[in-house]
Amino acid sequence: MKLTVEISKYPLHQDYIPFIKGFIDRLNEYDNLKVITNTLSTQIFGDYDLVMQVLSTEIKRSYEEFGKAIFVCKFLSGDLSPQ
Repeated sequence: MKLTVEISKYPLHQDYIPFIKGFIDRLNEYDNLKVITNTLSTQIFGDYDLVMQVLSTEIKRSYEEFGKAIFVCKFLSGDLSPQ
């Protein structure tokens, strides 16, 4: 089963850019995911189990490394990536 997730990260830190950039860079390290980033959010496309595992790992890592942050996510069934 394929999954599409739109995610926005809002670090509760004055110097927020490195926190967001680091999260996006880590997402891009996963070969089996398609990641598209724009100025408002990041879209992730891939196998449901892999996407959920990656999000769990990387959100936890963000909290451990950088502290408080807000994640806003939209989950859509299927691969809605632009062709």
